[in-house]
Amino acid sequence: MTPNELQHYLYEEIPLSRAMAVRVLSVDPTGVVLEAPLEPNINQHHSVFGGSASALAMLASWTLLYARLRADEFLGNLLIQRNSMEFERPIVGRFTAHAALEQPQRWQHFIGTLQRRGKARVAVGALLQQQGGIAARFSGEFVALNAHS
Repeated sequence: MTPNELQHYLYEEIPLSRAMAVRVLSVDPTGVVLEAPLEPNINQHHSVFGGSASALAMLASWTLLYARLRADEFLGNLLIQRNSMEFERPIVGRFTAHAALEQPQRWQHFIGTLQRRGKARVAVGALLQQQGGIAARFSGEFVALNAHS
């Protein structure tokens, strides 16, 4: 799936991504990078609204899993189960979310569990960056459910 195809999918299926003016910069099995501008995500302090920052990190993490599962021809649901966010500094301009599996070596175990049980959990982390520096850290646990579960 190319970045343009993925961006089109997100805009059609997750309207918040369009409202936030999210751009898919890159997607591959090791990670996803999404970008958003300040303007549609601004708060009263002229920095990024925390909810927008959290949404971009969660969306990047979900998108990584969606792309990887789609490559494995997975048909089912992918849901966030829990997450945490730590903010290190205000974001005052264009920002990116870099998502990657927290334990990439466990991917095959995740897939095997999903195939056997119809349900599996996986952890994804994301770094929010602005001007090359880390502004926030996201950690989330997602659940994949087979269509027949």
